[in-house]
Amino acid sequence: MPDKDYSDAEVNKVLTPEQKIQLYRDMVRIRRFEERSIRVYQQGKIGGFLHLYIGQEAIAVGTVSLLGADDHVITAYRDHGHALAVGMNMNECMAELTGKHTGCSKGKGGSMHFFAPDKNYWGGHGIVGGQTPLGAGIAYALKYRGLKGCCLCFMGDGAVNQGAVHEAFNLAQLMELPVVYVIENNGYSMGTSQVRSSAFNEYLAKRAEGYAMAWDVVNGNNLYSVRAATAEAIKRAHEESMPTLLEIITYRYRGHSMSDPDKTYREKKEIQEYKEKKDPITVFQNILLEEGVLNDELIQSIDKEAKKEADDAANFADQSPFPPVESITEDIYWEEDNRTDETTSQGTIIFE
Repeated sequence: MPDKDYSDAEVNKVLTPEQKIQLYRDMVRIRRFEERSIRVYQQGKIGGFLHLYIGQEAIAVGTVSLLGADDHVITAYRDHGHALAVGMNMNECMAELTGKHTGCSKGKGGSMHFFAPDKNYWGGHGIVGGQTPLGAGIAYALKYRGLKGCCLCFMGDGAVNQGAVHEAFNLAQLMELPVVYVIENNGYSMGTSQVRSSAFNEYLAKRAEGYAMAWDVVNGNNLYSVRAATAEAIKRAHEESMPTLLEIITYRYRGHSMSDPDKTYREKKEIQEYKEKKDPITVFQNILLEEGVLNDELIQSIDKEAKKEADDAANFADQSPFPPVESITEDIYWEEDNRTDETTSQGTIIFE
């Protein structure tokens, strides 16, 4: 796997100390939010699945930190990290996990369906690979409207075997769409290792060659590396309106979801070794310590603030109401919630 030093990449050299600290803070916030959500789940307050992002924080923070006003994000069901990275707050996210009306999707989406249209964040999708054609569609809309933007579309390593993913790749290259497909390769498709689930030659991203699409592979434990590789892909999308398949090698500490005990398909030694040597937060923390940007006092302060924010979010969720019964028919069709003369005059059928 490519593992060169990206600290001198222009996209990283321009970062101010304050911006570097904020990137570090963002990763810590994701980690503490996820850890707090484990307790909420164990207390029986979260219905359905809970897919944790612990261990992959540098990807969401590193990629999203490069986006502009006309750039968009869409992802799969492991979506909490991306949500916080785009600027969603812990309150609306934790409330959504517990199905409360104050959640980002009004308590109707849960863990897998975080949305924030005002932040160009389009979910959060439970169907494996289902977000990839949608990502192509968002990129098409940007191109059609003449906007210099792109769509970051995230997926796991298991999703690359879905038919819809390859249809999306084909259309993206054929129609020259400004989309960056990001494979967050954490090594396991649910409980199945990559070598047992995917036929591949060296890298999953090399499949892009079948579509004459640009591709790259990068170390997902180093935020500088993530930013450097993503910057190139975004530049290609903005300036050439061409897609990229970017494989970012990472690792998840917990099971596929909280319903997966993770005691059968990998050894504890494997997880512990990764935590000790490759943890993305520790890696970036050490880099910033060496640069003189961070110190022990600031590290402790950031961690304490993130834990308090997560605790406050859990309390906010506890105190929030569940959706009222009458809201069950809301947010189903846009026309139903936004009745206008135009929609009704065009023959829209509205059921009473």
